[in-house]
Amino acid sequence: MIKGFIFDLDGVITDTAEQHFQAWKQLADEMGWDFDREINERLRGVSRMDSINIIKAHNKAEIPEDQLAELATKKNEYYLASLEEITSEDYLPGTRELLTHLKQEGFRVALGSASKNAAKVLQQLGATGYFDAIGDGNSVSKSKPAPDIFIYAAEKLGLKPEECVVYEDAEAGIDAAKAGGFHAVGIGPEERVGHADIRFDSMKKATLFEVKSHFADLFS
Repeated sequence: MIKGFIFDLDGVITDTAEQHFQAWKQLADEMGWDFDREINERLRGVSRMDSINIIKAHNKAEIPEDQLAELATKKNEYYLASLEEITSEDYLPGTRELLTHLKQEGFRVALGSASKNAAKVLQQLGATGYFDAIGDGNSVSKSKPAPDIFIYAAEKLGLKPEECVVYEDAEAGIDAAKAGGFHAVGIGPEERVGHADIRFDSMKKATLFEVKSHFADLFS
């Protein structure tokens, strides 16, 4: 039976995609690298170091690993500065209502995000109280599409993967959920998350009622 829910952060709880894009763009411009929204889409759900390696490969740049780490840190500083602008008004539509409903119904709730700044974002949103456990980029060494972050979150909840539903907006995130044996809810277009168990165009449509209807035999 389903007892817990695990949420990605960016694109599910709130949308910091634009802040990420602008931070990477600022860094790329400084380096004289090509970077646009098409490349940025490939970074969705991917760790910071994996992201900069994708950008490096796209630009055929030869940069030592230690300098790459410094550049990733610089990008993070740009991103962190932008997080100060996030408020409790920046939940994606339907998300706060869903989190409230889950807590009222007694479900266990965790975060499963590749972001190392997840705790800061939740704090800015005023969302920390909704979560019984937080798994982020500091929790595991392997990022999505490896299932490690979701397995970590489930363990923190005291649940098995098959007892948890994962909400994800990234292709790599859905891959990770399925690889770990979780039930996957995709948020976004068919071409990106159509391989989830069930897909919604937005969080506003991904209500507990709809998820229960799809997984009817897994709810008591």
